[in-house]
Amino acid sequence: MTDAETTPRTGKRVLLANPRGYCAGVDRAVQTVEEALKLYGAPIYVRKQIVHNKHVVRTLEAQGAIFVEENEEVPEGATVIFSAHGVAPEVYEQAKERSLRAIDATCPLVTKVHHEARRFAAQDYDILLIGHEGHEEVIGTAGEAPAHIQLVDGPDGVDKVTVRDPEKVVWLSQTTLSVDETLETVARLKKRLPLLQSPPSDDICYATSNRQHVVKEIAPECDVVIVVGSRNSSNSVRLVEVALDAGARAGHLVDFAHEIDDAWLAGASTVGVTSGASVPDELVQQVLAHLAERGFGDVEEITTADERLTFSLPQELKRDMKAAAAARG
Repeated sequence: MTDAETTPRTGKRVLLANPRGYCAGVDRAVQTVEEALKLYGAPIYVRKQIVHNKHVVRTLEAQGAIFVEENEEVPEGATVIFSAHGVAPEVYEQAKERSLRAIDATCPLVTKVHHEARRFAAQDYDILLIGHEGHEEVIGTAGEAPAHIQLVDGPDGVDKVTVRDPEKVVWLSQTTLSVDETLETVARLKKRLPLLQSPPSDDICYATSNRQHVVKEIAPECDVVIVVGSRNSSNSVRLVEVALDAGARAGHLVDFAHEIDDAWLAGASTVGVTSGASVPDELVQQVLAHLAERGFGDVEEITTADERLTFSLPQELKRDMKAAAAARG
């Protein structure tokens, strides 16, 4: 039995999900931009949003980061950072052609999926990539082996799949999907393709899984679940869906506390709060303060996992930081 189930429903309270917020890959990506600004000076160009969060992007812009859509927008010879979501090989080639100093802030767990795509393509497998069409991570992974990869956008996409050899098929996935929906997609694929192979290890990242798991724990107790995160953040959007599927009576996604509508809280006694993997905890604290002002001052943190993973900064950045430190002597 969880803490959420044993707590009597008296008065107004908040069930605060833990883990929530920054994952190791996001922390590394944001730090990469901050350290690059310190080392090379502004401006530093970043291709796409470094992570999918409005507040983080605005904060880095204020420090001198310039966010662009493509390498062509970066002046020749300047520094460009590739976002945590990963890029296709052609993006590296474009950077070389423009003599850009490219720093790769791709999350190592996304890089792992890229390696898997290359390896299975080299073995001439058909690769079924489960993910959301148009998402940057999907575009980057598909770019590793476009002739071998076809997108399966959820369970409804299964019927459109065609393969050359049903004995040489493997599925991979975007790292930020709903765990349950992905399992349903795989189950449907296996009905059509019984010899479908799985990736060597789960592609959905630990942080996405952990955040969904704790939301499932608290949701049945909640009149409303508030997820702090941006609308273009896949894992944040999934958290609202998971909360509703797990029994929350309502679920809402907000970037900032002031977006919370008082009507959502009318008649509520228990509010769940969590945040996507690209959300700094200060935004969650602002939501808690906002809720406390409305009578939800009793906060109980529900913990289902202890996250200790960290990733080191990109090699090219670490090398330059070391050289700069040595020069200072």
